[in-house]
Order: sequence, then structure tokens, then C-alpha cells
Amino acid sequence: MSQFANRLSRVLLPFLVAVVALGSQFAAALEVGDKAPDFSLQGSDGETYTLSQFAGDKPVVIAFFPKAFTGG
Repeated sequence: MSQFANRLSRVLLPFLVAVVALGSQFAAALEVGDKAPDFSLQGSDGETYTLSQFAGDKPVVIAFFPKAFTGG
């Protein structure tokens, strides 16, 4: 195999693997009106909460505050 082909295969193969891996993520993206998949998050109180704990009872709002409670 020529040196050019060898270099090309070392660059192209990881790129193709990344495209295939990310392609499945894009295909699984939510559309407007889709129900959110169940997930879990740790609250500021240290407890872990799941969406399924609250779904159907009341609206669920997730608030994220970057750098909240940090010195930065």
C-alpha cells in the first residue's frame, strides 16, 4: 500500500466511524411534540429524580444555572 493510501486510511477510517456513531444520535433527536424520554438527574439536594416520577402529575420544568453556587 502506498504511503498516501496508508495515511488516507488512518484519517478516513476514524472519520467514518465517527459519522456512523453520530448519525444514530441525530436520528434519535426529538422533534417538536415528541414526549421526552425518561431520564434521571441529581438535584441540588443530593437526591436523584427521574422524569417518570413526575410525568402525568404536573408539568415538569428543568432549570439549569451554569456556574451556580461556584466561585467562578
